[in-house]
Formats: sequence, structure tokens, C-alpha cells
Amino acid sequence: MAESSAHDDFYLRYYVGHRGKFGHEFMEFELSPSGKLRYANNSNYKHETMIRKEVYVSPAVVEETRRIITESEITTKVDDSNWREPDRNTGKQELEIKIGNEHIAFTCAEIGSLLDVQNSSDPEGLRIFYYLTQDLKCLVFSLIALHFKIKPIPYNSG
Repeated sequence: MAESSAHDDFYLRYYVGHRGKFGHEFMEFELSPSGKLRYANNSNYKHETMIRKEVYVSPAVVEETRRIITESEITTKVDDSNWREPDRNTGKQELEIKIGNEHIAFTCAEIGSLLDVQNSSDPEGLRIFYYLTQDLKCLVFSLIALHFKIKPIPYNSG
């Protein structure tokens, strides 16, 4: 039972967004220990509507996400105190992680490219954040695309 409660102490939330001529545009996802993955993407470009998806993933996916976060060393090597703060003209990124007794949150101005990372006052810490968020976004996009695939891959038994 103790091992189960250790796995229950996990939560992940990522947000990236800005306010511009198309209103509040953002992408956000969160993963809870139960395996509930919630995804939202809002863009008013060409009068698009908000996309919301919710899916439950297996405990193996939750554990893999924990592994990715732990191996990135973001909880032990990174401090966002020297990162560029978001302001009215830039979007912002937020990453909130709870693993076991550790609960951390990072906030910075929206990162446009790796050049923004290299030119920052903390390129090493921001690089860890940048690559971790890229990995997490790829994982979430893959899970959402696989789960909501409109044309299933045909099964050929021959």
C-alpha cells in the first residue's frame, strides 16, 4: 500500500499562452495520478473554437512521464529566479510538477526558439526546461492523436 501512495503523489500541468489580436490563445495540459490527461487548446485565429480533450492513460504512461521528468533533473538542478518574467508583450509558460513530497512550479516568458534559451541569463537551466517541455508536449500530442484517431489503422490478419 505504501508504494501505491507514493505513485499517487504525482501531478503535472503545463501552460503556454499569450494575449494578442486573436484574444487569449493558449495550450494547456495536465496529468493526474489517476491517469486522467486533460488537454485544451484555444485559438481564435479564423474564428476557431477551443479544443478540449480528456482521456485516461495507463499507469505505465504515468510512470513513464514521471521517469522523463525525474531524468531531466529539473527538480534538482533548475531555478527560475533568473529567467525572463512574462509581461504584457510576451506570452508565458508555466510548468507545475508534484512528485512525492516535492512540489515545484516554473514560470517564464514564452520561449520562441532555442536562441531565446542561449541568450538568457540562465541558459543551462532554461535549456533543461525547454527540452523537458518539448518532450512532454510530444508525448501528450501523441497520446491525444492516438486516442482520438478518426481513421483507425486497418488490421490485416493475412
